[in-house]
Amino acid sequence: MKITRRMLGMAAGAMLALNLGLPAQAAEETPDLLVKRVSSDVLETIKKDASLRNGDASKINALVNDKVMPYVDFRRMTSAAVGPAWRQATADQRQRLQDEFKALLIRTYSGALSQVGDQTITVKPLRMAAGDTDVLVRTQVNGRGDPVQLDFRLEKQSDGGWKLYNFNVLGVWLVETYRNQFAQEINANGIDGLIKTLASRSSMPANVGK
Repeated sequence: MKITRRMLGMAAGAMLALNLGLPAQAAEETPDLLVKRVSSDVLETIKKDASLRNGDASKINALVNDKVMPYVDFRRMTSAAVGPAWRQATADQRQRLQDEFKALLIRTYSGALSQVGDQTITVKPLRMAAGDTDVLVRTQVNGRGDPVQLDFRLEKQSDGGWKLYNFNVLGVWLVETYRNQFAQEINANGIDGLIKTLASRSSMPANVGK
């Protein structure tokens, strides 16, 4: 199944709900309570901010950099998406892969945020044992049409906080989806070919393919 812009719109709102405006004490919260506490307030902010929904690239870039990326293990996300070839990449190539992948996801946000409307998020009971450091937080996004399954993978950090490293929309995991796409490009044109492809995709208008 291909991840569509509608699905990414759901994910965009929920990911921002997960990561925006977290106070210091959030590091002590369980991941499901963290998601539940901030989701409704943040979704209301998105709904009221027309510039975010209309794809203001500079504002979205600042939003993601300042509010989302600090709570995402982006190096882990990128390395997992690149797959085995990550180990052969140079330090410069790894940094460029992270930069271009990040730019691609920001471009995706700029198109997807326009899909955020009257959604609400229900966080399902967390199955988490004492001492678990890697958890799955299951949620359901409710709005127009059928409810959308949206699950998050988070890992506990050394400071006690949690970081997102993957998410699942309707049974489709983001990292695995990109890994399949990236593998084809790497096999055909190597790491530099993937970097070039990511750069070209991230520079496309956000409404392409909408």
